[in-house]
Amino acid sequence: MTAPLVWQKSTFSQEQGECVELTTEGGAVLLRESDDPATVLITTPVALARFLRAIKVS
Repeated sequence: MTAPLVWQKSTFSQEQGECVELTTEGGAVLLRESDDPATVLITTPVALARFLRAIKVS
């Protein structure tokens, strides 16, 4: 049996919901919106870091 995933809420998320959450599993980064937890995006740490750098520049 595998342990359940532990999701971490973004520090930029609001208290009323509208939260971005993430976790890791087997070297992958999983992201989801708290309002729709069944929809999960999967990426790599490198790709997520590139994305975050790109949006910080914008």
